[in-house]
This record gives sequence, C-alpha cells and structure tokens, in this order.
Amino acid sequence: MTKQQKSEIVNFLTSEFKQSLAVVVCDYKGLTHKELESLRNEARANNTKVQVAKNTLVTVAAKNAELGDIELSGTNIFLWSEDQISACKVADKFASANKEKFTIKSGIIEGEIADAARVNAFAKLPSREELLGMLASVWMAPVRNFTIGLDALRRKKEEEAA
Repeated sequence: MTKQQKSEIVNFLTSEFKQSLAVVVCDYKGLTHKELESLRNEARANNTKVQVAKNTLVTVAAKNAELGDIELSGTNIFLWSEDQISACKVADKFASANKEKFTIKSGIIEGEIADAARVNAFAKLPSREELLGMLASVWMAPVRNFTIGLDALRRKKEEEAA
C-alpha cells in the first residue's frame, strides 16, 4: 500500500469518525465472505458503516478526529454510525448470531473509550424511532381514553333508549 493510499484511507476515516457518535471495534477472525456480507447488509439497513482497515491507520484517524487514543491489536473490523445506538445494536446482534467468530472488543462512544460491556449496554437501549413511538403513544393516550369514554357513553345511551 502506497503512502498516497494510506493517506486517503486516513482522511476518509477521519472525516467519517468526526461525523459519528459511536465507533465499535470487533474481532472478526474466522468469518466467511458471506457472513461479512450479511454484516454489511445489516449495517447498511441501519445507517451504519463497516470498514476493515489497518489498526495503525484507524489509530491515526481516531486521533485526527479527536476521539482519543484507542489501542488496537489483532484483526479488527470497525462499525460506526451518526448516532450512539445503531452501530452498537448491529454489532451486538451480529455477535449474538456468530458467537464463535465475531466478538465486540471495545468502542468509542461520544468521544470516550468504551469497553465491550458499555457497547452492549448501549445496544440494549431503544432506538430513536422506538423512543419517538413511545412518546407519541404517551401523547395520544388522553385522546384515546377520551374517545373510548365517548364511545362507552354512546353505547350506554343507545341501550337506555332501546
């Protein structure tokens, strides 16, 4: 790999990491090409990006993006997203399905180094869409209860009239 190629990769990763709130580092040793493609497809569906890159290049990119000093070793695959939860969810779901070949090592969440337990904890949180659905449900509860009450009153009046 030439210096130019390395520079391009570092620049790309730096710009991507600056825009992301979560970067998850996973070990993928032993995965087949089809399994990696299924990971990439799952990530794409959840607005998460996946990249295999040299550890030294990712370390430089993380420093350039002001994410801190992360120590990397072994074979790593990197997942990142613009929100904290998507990348964690994708990594956790894939790790559960491929326990022998895919493990979460660590991550960087909101600029702080996170261990595997913290990444898993973020994966258990509801997504933005789920939270918005919960909020809408809470807001609609008074209207729903009012209409149920009106319908019950209507039925009672119809029964009394009959």
